[in-house]
Amino acid sequence: MWTEEAAATAKAWESGFRNKSSSSSQIPVVGVVTEDDEAQGVFKSMDLNHVIKLLEETDKDGLEEKQLKFVKKLVQCFQNGLPLRDLAQIFKILNLCAGKIKNQPRFVESAYDIIKLCGLPFLKKKVSDEITYAEDTANSIALLGDLMKIPSSELRIQICKCIVDFYHAEPPKKHIPGYQQASSSYKIQMAEVGGLAKTMVQSITLLENQLVEKLWVLKVLQHLSTSEVNCTIMMKAQAASGICTHLNDPDPSGQLLFRSSEILWNLLEKSSKEEVIQQLSNLECLLALKEVFTNLFMRGFSHYDRQLRNDILVITTIIAQNPEAPMIECGFAKDLILFATFNEVKSQNLLVKGLKLSNSYEDFELKKLLFNVIVILCKDLPTVQLLIDGKVILALFTYVKKPEKQKIMDWSAAQHEELQLHAIATLSSVAPLLIEEYMSCQGNARVLAFLEWCESEDPFFSHGNSFHGTGGRGNKFAQMRYSLRLLRAMVYLEDETVNTDLCEKGTIQQMIGIFKNIISKPNEKEEAIVLEIQSDILLILSGLCENHIQRKEIFGTEGVDMVLHVMKTDPRKLQSGLGYNVLLFSTLDSIWCCILGCYPSEDYFLEKEGIFLLLDVLALNQKKFCNLILGIMVEFCDNPKTAAHVNAWQGKKDQTAASLLIKLWRREEKELGVKRDKNGKIIDTKKPLFTSFQEEHKIIPLPANCPSIAVMDVSENIRAKIYAILGKLDFENLPGLSAEDFVTLCIIHRYLDFKIQATHKQRELANKSWENFLARTSNAKTLKKAKRLQEKAIEASRYHKRPQNAVFHQTDIKGLNTTVPSGGVVTVESTPARLVGGPLADTAIALKKLPIRGGALQRVKAVEIVDAPKKSIPT
Repeated sequence: MWTEEAAATAKAWESGFRNKSSSSSQIPVVGVVTEDDEAQGVFKSMDLNHVIKLLEETDKDGLEEKQLKFVKKLVQCFQNGLPLRDLAQIFKILNLCAGKIKNQPRFVESAYDIIKLCGLPFLKKKVSDEITYAEDTANSIALLGDLMKIPSSELRIQICKCIVDFYHAEPPKKHIPGYQQASSSYKIQMAEVGGLAKTMVQSITLLENQLVEKLWVLKVLQHLSTSEVNCTIMMKAQAASGICTHLNDPDPSGQLLFRSSEILWNLLEKSSKEEVIQQLSNLECLLALKEVFTNLFMRGFSHYDRQLRNDILVITTIIAQNPEAPMIECGFAKDLILFATFNEVKSQNLLVKGLKLSNSYEDFELKKLLFNVIVILCKDLPTVQLLIDGKVILALFTYVKKPEKQKIMDWSAAQHEELQLHAIATLSSVAPLLIEEYMSCQGNARVLAFLEWCESEDPFFSHGNSFHGTGGRGNKFAQMRYSLRLLRAMVYLEDETVNTDLCEKGTIQQMIGIFKNIISKPNEKEEAIVLEIQSDILLILSGLCENHIQRKEIFGTEGVDMVLHVMKTDPRKLQSGLGYNVLLFSTLDSIWCCILGCYPSEDYFLEKEGIFLLLDVLALNQKKFCNLILGIMVEFCDNPKTAAHVNAWQGKKDQTAASLLIKLWRREEKELGVKRDKNGKIIDTKKPLFTSFQEEHKIIPLPANCPSIAVMDVSENIRAKIYAILGKLDFENLPGLSAEDFVTLCIIHRYLDFKIQATHKQRELANKSWENFLARTSNAKTLKKAKRLQEKAIEASRYHKRPQNAVFHQTDIKGLNTTVPSGGVVTVESTPARLVGGPLADTAIALKKLPIRGGALQRVKAVEIVDAPKKSIPT
């Protein structure tokens, strides 16, 4: 029925129309074309205001017939289109007809005919008409959405057809002299401006049991949702949740599900994705999605059903990225895990009993989507138990094996390869969360055996078609790449059970063997993939050998040779962008973790001129490597053989190691903003190491678990490391230094002294603080002054803008002569018994007057307190 809200909207629209029409000095007219006139292209004038006044009249005999007659003439007049300048009045007439429908049902046909005209082209007489009448047009089109509240099926359907016609504009049936059609997108733009999408979303709630009308509204929303503006309006009108909760409404045609999923897709793509996900992340929406997906999974056999099923799964996957989505509570997570694994792990669950996926494109895409949703779900830790119950690790490991000959495959060779790579990639995310299941499935043994096959010469033609198969066409690099990623993820858990098992199975020797095999067969075509494989091998070895001398010994000279091979890489390749930078970082990490601390390996590294290679890289002035290389050199300098190698090195233009280190020191101080004169001498003797950063930021309060700025200064900048290296070289007899170098060397030599100087300053501040404390406790005037300053500082720090009607609780204790802030813990000593009279005495001490007599508190008789002030206790 024509609701009060709709009536109010129409009234507001009418008011705006009257204000605008009353200001016009002329009465708009439109031509009524007779058969003779039509042939001559001449219009006959018609007073639209007269039609409006006629429709506004009531209680006259024969009035209804007269009104219907004039509306019919109006409809006949505009058979070729609606002029923009008359649009506001035409919709005013439509609004009046709609208002009469409740008591005069015959006006349904009139309203229907006028709405039908809205699907015709809008006509403009001037080029500027589109701008001049933009507001009228937007308001008129918005009225179509309000008219959806009229309980007439044919009227609602015609409104929807009219809006759909906006997107399929046709030329005028007949050319009218002096007019031309408005641009094809004009109606669409005005629908956006008028906010038509909002009222169409709201109309869904009026159509609970009217399937035909609901399908038409969804068709309209499907068209409207192709625009970002409309999608934003629909999102704010809660369209996502409103549409999603009705996905399971009965619909034999299947249009409801198709159109609804299309609208949800558009909302996710063209409006705020986060807000749409939030709207869909509720139990009702997820239960609807679960039921739809389950029905399509079990009973959808057509190409269309499978495609729709996959679309619903993608939408679900996007929602699952929200950790607040109740995927577990609604049971959807459990079902998805079942659907992902039932082919590999047999289940007696009725949902999958007798089901089998085909090798069709849609089912293949479904399998990959299910692997992907497992990766999303495992990010929510409560899902871990479901992954254990679903035997996900075991299911994924069925793909981690070499191809078996003469075995009937459910998938084609290319499909199986892609699923294999996807399964290994999924294991890299899931296995670290399920260590016990990984070990119970002999995960390490399976991966190492698979890597052995990857390294073998067995004939295998890889298709390399997928995202995961990049760079793996005609080889096994893709399989090796993802297997090493899986091992790296497991090693970096630092779980001793996993790492010990790997070492006992000969992983260190196998990794070195794979690395040597790769470098013996250069592959420039897949260079980026090969570099990633090499980097992962070095990182795996670093994770296994760190803090284990025995494993470093197994790494041995073969491992050192492998490291040295990478260190000899042409420096120009570091700028290639292929991954040489990452490989070099991995190599430096392996030096730290696999060589340092093992004296035979250190000596072999020195014998093979490893220090020379480190200094060569350091001389490249690549700041990203400097800190790590200097840290390695500090550790190497504990070896007495290192100093000779450092002093013997020469770079370009006969640069020595000492000169290089001093140059790096000066560059670091320049970047930190340390004040030095043109000769490198100290300018500020009180703050010889003070940086511009420290000067700008002064004192920064940090949490207790964060390292202080002083600690960060030592760990992040390289000055402390350069000092340590030159200290190991005794700061003496350093070759190849200039006069400026010697000046800088003196500063470096005193680095530690300048840092003790900072300690003395801290002690001075502590002593000064203690002196101030003693002064306050021994001098009443000093105490009062300090108290005033403290109260002033406290008042200045308070927030003075209080919310209205807020209750302020006074937290200061009046008359308290202390300047020491109260802590969270208070130590309370027992009150002497002579003051309280023993355990059975009256304990209402707050109502006793306790005078001071001779410096001690004495118990006296109770004194009655009159009109004691009531105080609000702060909470």
